Amino acid sequence: MPKERVLASLDIGSSKIRTIVAVVDGTQEQEVPNVIGVGLSPSLGMRKGHVIDVEELIHNIIASLEDAERMAGVPINHVYVGMSGSHIEAFDSRGVIAISGSEITMEDVGRVLDAAQAVSIPANRRILHIEPKTYSVDEQKGIKNPVGMTGIRLEVEAHIITGHVQHVKNIEKCVDQAGVDTDDLIPSTIAVSEAVVTKRQKELGVAVIDVGAGSTSLAVFEEGTILHSVSIPVGGESVTNDIAIGLRTSIDTAERIKIEFGSVLPEEIAEREMIDLSSVSKVDSQTVSKRYMAEIMQARYYEIFTLVKEELERIGRSGMLPAGALLTGAAVKAPGVLDLARDVLGLPVQMGFPTDIGGVIEKVDDPAYATALGALVWGMREGEGGPRVGSVQFKRAATQVGSWFKSLLP
Repeated sequence: MPKERVLASLDIGSSKIRTIVAVVDGTQEQEVPNVIGVGLSPSLGMRKGHVIDVEELIHNIIASLEDAERMAGVPINHVYVGMSGSHIEAFDSRGVIAISGSEITMEDVGRVLDAAQAVSIPANRRILHIEPKTYSVDEQKGIKNPVGMTGIRLEVEAHIITGHVQHVKNIEKCVDQAGVDTDDLIPSTIAVSEAVVTKRQKELGVAVIDVGAGSTSLAVFEEGTILHSVSIPVGGESVTNDIAIGLRTSIDTAERIKIEFGSVLPEEIAEREMIDLSSVSKVDSQTVSKRYMAEIMQARYYEIFTLVKEELERIGRSGMLPAGALLTGAAVKAPGVLDLARDVLGLPVQMGFPTDIGGVIEKVDDPAYATALGALVWGMREGEGGPRVGSVQFKRAATQVGSWFKSLLP
C-alpha cells in the first residue's frame, strides 16, 4: 500500500520567505497535498531576486524552516525551491532526433529534450527548466505526449527557462547552509501555474501574473501548454519606494501604510481623508493625504499592467485569452487592483487562489502563497512514478538510464 510522503517547499522572495510542509497520501484516487505546516520570515538578504547578504539570508531561511517545523511537528530535510527575479529569462528552442521506426519510449523523449537544449547560451546562464510545448512525430504535429507512438522522426518545441549562474548558485548555497537539501529549483512562472491554474483554463488560454516584491512574473498558457513567460523588473517594492518618496516617509513606514491603508482607487477616497503616521511609526509623525497615496499607487500599478499588456501584444494575445488573467502575489491584494488590471489588460481578471489543497487551508488560501504551493505541487507530481517530463532532472535521468541499457547490448 502506498506510503505517506512528507514534502516541503521554500519560496525565497525579495520580501518574505515562505515554507510549506505537506503530507501526500498515496492511497487517494487523486493526490492532494494536505498542508500540515507553514513558516514565514522576512527576507532581508534578498533584493529583486538577487542575494545581497548571504549570512542574513541563511538566517532568514532557517527562521522560516523552523517556523514550519514547529507547526508540522516533523523535521524538514529537503525542499523544492521556488525562485523568481529579473535575472530569469526564457526562450523557445526545437529539438529533432531520429527514431528507428519502433515505439517511442521515455528515453526518446529525454533525448529529444536533450537535443532542444543543444543551443548556444551565454556562459553566465544556466538552464533551470525545460517545458515541452508540443511534439511532432513524422508529419503529425500538435502531439502532447508521443510515448507509445511509432515513427522515424521525433521533434519537440520546448520552452527553456534560464537563470543567472551566480544568482542560482548563491541561492543553492544559502539553502544548503541552512541545513536542507534542494530537490529541484522551480521558476515562479511554472510554480504559480501549478498552484492556481486549472487544466481547462490552460486549454482555453490564460495569463498568470505574479506580482512579487522585486519583480513581476508573467506566464501565458494556451492549448494546455506554456506559450510565453517573462520576468518584468518592477514589483511591490517599487510601489513602496514611490510612497516613501512621494510622502517623504521612511521605507518601513511606507510599507506599513501601503498594507494598512493602501488602495488604487483614489476617486473613492475623500480629499480630506488623512493618515496620521505617528499611529504606525516611531520615526514619522506627520499626517499625509490618503488620496494622494492612492494616486501614487495607482500610477505604479498602471505601469506594471501596461508592461504586462505590452508582452501580450508582442505575442499577439492582448485581449485574446478567453480564460482571462489570474493575479497572484502579496502585492495584488490592495483594493482596486483587480479593477485596474481589467481596465488596462482588457481581459476578465480574478485573484489566483490555490486549488486542490487540503489540510490547514486557511493558512495558505492566499495569493501570496502561490509560488510556495506550486513548488510543492510540482514536487508531489514529480514523485509520482518518477520525475516529470518538464524537469531537467528527468532529462538527465532518462538519458543516463538509456545509456546504461545500451551498454548491456552486445
